[in-house]
Amino acid sequence: MKKGAYLFLAAGILPAAAAAQDWPNVVLINLDDAGNGDFSFKGAVGYTTPNIDNLASQGMNMTNFYAVQPISGASRAGLLTGCYPNRIGFAGAPGPRSRTGINPEEETVAELLKKNGYATAIFGKWHLGDSEKFLPLQNGFDEYYGIPYSHDMWPFHPQYKYPDLPLIEGDKVIEYNPDISQLTTSYTEHSVDFIRRQTAAGKPFFLYLAHSMPHVPLAVSDKFKGKSRQGLYGDVMMEIDWSIGEVLKALKETGVYGNTLVILTTDNGPWANYGNHAGSSGGLREAKATTFGGGVRVPCVIMWQGKVSPGSVCNDLMSNIDILPTIVEATGSPSPSLKIDGLSMVPEILGTAGSPVRESLCLYYHKNSLEAVTDGAWKLVFPHKYVSYEVNFPGNDGQPGPLAQREVTECELYDLRRDPGERLNVIGHYPEVVERLMEVADRMRSDLGDDLQGIPGKNRREPGYADGADVKK
Repeated sequence: MKKGAYLFLAAGILPAAAAAQDWPNVVLINLDDAGNGDFSFKGAVGYTTPNIDNLASQGMNMTNFYAVQPISGASRAGLLTGCYPNRIGFAGAPGPRSRTGINPEEETVAELLKKNGYATAIFGKWHLGDSEKFLPLQNGFDEYYGIPYSHDMWPFHPQYKYPDLPLIEGDKVIEYNPDISQLTTSYTEHSVDFIRRQTAAGKPFFLYLAHSMPHVPLAVSDKFKGKSRQGLYGDVMMEIDWSIGEVLKALKETGVYGNTLVILTTDNGPWANYGNHAGSSGGLREAKATTFGGGVRVPCVIMWQGKVSPGSVCNDLMSNIDILPTIVEATGSPSPSLKIDGLSMVPEILGTAGSPVRESLCLYYHKNSLEAVTDGAWKLVFPHKYVSYEVNFPGNDGQPGPLAQREVTECELYDLRRDPGERLNVIGHYPEVVERLMEVADRMRSDLGDDLQGIPGKNRREPGYADGADVKK
């Protein structure tokens, strides 16, 4: 018997031959730029997130969880494909009229669940390319309502010029420059309607609720305006919490709460130079767009009633690229045909893992730069340049502050168990740890390459190209 099948039988879950209705529904909620300290159960001050806190109390809090990259587009590509973004040729945060996007040969989690009879929908931010061929309906989703990239990529940006921001339903633009104060509410209403329609039809479903907030520019509906003691940011977080509460309430009212796997995470850390319009890293170093903890170590809560122990905690290293294989195993869906990098968290969330599922995670940024590697307890940082939020004063009220340029000039080692803020370089004390993590990095450089060392890698795949794009290898 395969290990995965044994785990499901041990947990009272039916094997793959069971009918589709025996498999759980899946709700995946991905926030934008929320930090590791932005929920009240994580220490947020000035507002509360009771629905998120309740979700954590009924499920598992993943305390050592990483976004695969510290930037929205690449992180979301990793989430939906289970791959290091640089394996699939994906980098950065593609904007309007991007020449590249997700390759049609890559299989998203939605495509895999759709093969198993699931209804699939995304409501919110996509960010895997804005050409029609890159949009959700061409990549496994039955329904789409949302925006193709970040909502600051519009004519009202405080620093840069962008075209009008499209709001899309299906493949059609239904409005330009929508009222962003209504995005959280409209995404929520679409999500609740989708849940009710699919449960009425008796069909298993996969809902991907990809919130645009709390990414700047912040905006909130009248029902939460001025409600927090932390200004507009707190108001936005309270509305996001309300949204999650509405989704959970719909699951309960339709009778499928007990058979739904719910995963809540965020795409990367806070955008700290926006000051009072940015979230909290929870004391981790730096923020979004860096591979230090504040950029990549993010919250994750997993709830699956009757399977995940209420109030449980997992301190093992995991990543958002592990979400796809987790959902695939939990739903009995087919695995991707191409190589992926994610590992199923099912043993972790069921409490049956005898040892950590993931032994290491390599932290890439930019096009293909390997900046660090971690085993969850130790982190080896390689020489590289980075933007820093810890030099200049941040901006306020929607205006960004200046970023500083810093550089790691020699390898640094951090003991994350005692120094999660990565402040004390202990590389001279643990040569055996350095050697072990160097070996992990070298294997990854051979596989995926490393621009910092001029290594191309053997197993990188091409992104998708927009029609008419000038394709240059």
